This record gives sequence, C-alpha cells and structure tokens, in this order.
Amino acid sequence: MKKGFTLLEMMIVMMAVALLFMLTIPNIVNTINVIETTGCKSQVSLVDTAILQFKLKNNRFPNHIEDLISHDFLKDEHRYCSNGKEITIENNQAKIR
Repeated sequence: MKKGFTLLEMMIVMMAVALLFMLTIPNIVNTINVIETTGCKSQVSLVDTAILQFKLKNNRFPNHIEDLISHDFLKDEHRYCSNGKEITIENNQAKIR
C-alpha cells in the first residue's frame, strides 16, 4: 500500500489555510488603522505642548507651525503625521488637516 496524501486531502488543507488567511487580513488592516490614528493623536499632543512652551517663552501664541520649527520647539518632521496628514495650528491648538 502506498503512503501519501490524496489530491482531495491536499485541497482540503489548502482551503483551510486560505480560510485562515481570509479571516486574519481584515484584523491586520484594522490594527494598522488604529496604530496610525493613535500615533497621529500623540503627535498632535506633542504639538500642543510645543504651543504652550512657545507661549510661555514669547508671551504670545504661534501663528503657524513654522514658528515652532524656527524657534526649535519642533522638528520639521513633526509637521506631518505618519499617515501623511498635515498638522496645523488653529485657534491656538494643533489640528489634523
């Protein structure tokens, strides 16, 4: 008697593996979205802190995020979130565009 797997058994295993992949892909995409959103919120909080530091040092609020960068409260890469959205200053608070 020959030992080995039949074509039907191999196809059943391949279908099970494909089903597992199909179930995990949406969860991975959702996790990436959560990470990007949380990272962007943290960066907005960092810019808000820099705005307050600027106010304490200069007795005025910055007009643009460039003011924070030029006075070394932020680095140029803090202008954008990791997902590419720009952070701006509106009403003395950091906002995501």
